[in-house]
Amino acid sequence: MIPPTNTIPSARALVFAGGDLNDGPAVQAALSAAPGALIVAADSGARHALACGLTLDLVVGDLDSLAADEVADLRARGVTIDQHPAHKDETDLELALIAACARGATWLRILGAVGDRMDQTLANIALLTLPDLDGRDARIVSGRQTLWLLHPGLHPVHGEPGDTISLIAFVPGVTGITTDGLEYPLRDEVLAFGPARGVSNVMLGREASVRFDTGLVIAVHTPGRA
Repeated sequence: MIPPTNTIPSARALVFAGGDLNDGPAVQAALSAAPGALIVAADSGARHALACGLTLDLVVGDLDSLAADEVADLRARGVTIDQHPAHKDETDLELALIAACARGATWLRILGAVGDRMDQTLANIALLTLPDLDGRDARIVSGRQTLWLLHPGLHPVHGEPGDTISLIAFVPGVTGITTDGLEYPLRDEVLAFGPARGVSNVMLGREASVRFDTGLVIAVHTPGRA
């Protein structure tokens, strides 16, 4: 679910990947939560964090995208460097998310996760299924869009009338899906994996809801018309 905009939990983290930052309202909303938050970067995501004027706590990865002088500068700033071998099973962002969770973050905003490599972008979205993120509010923000994973149950969605909400089946067998407060309702239906039926719905008021019984759903919120 999307928490009310005036609610920012204390155990929060901003996690920077090395894709495009794509500045916009969703990114700025995430950055507004930076004071007191854990600031983590996956490898070259450190450049984004520094460009945003943030003080990094931790850089994780194989460091193949940072120059030696950049790494030295980070060490001189007192940043913890958690370097991993280049030959590894996890991506740098995966390791960064696991590290943020291990340090107690329950509210995570992931920046720089969208870029010109489709494989990396898809893999970054799939990271929302990490067991470490279970029960945590983890969302990818890019430009004015916010993307997050829904598990079975009831989920309120907050926004403004006219905002675009897309609901995309992330696995086969999303069943019993019911929506309220959206222009194109679903009523105890199956949201199939593949067809784009759930894309580009519209909020009728400031709150809507999504409920389903089985499966996983990716939700994307775009203020206004997408």
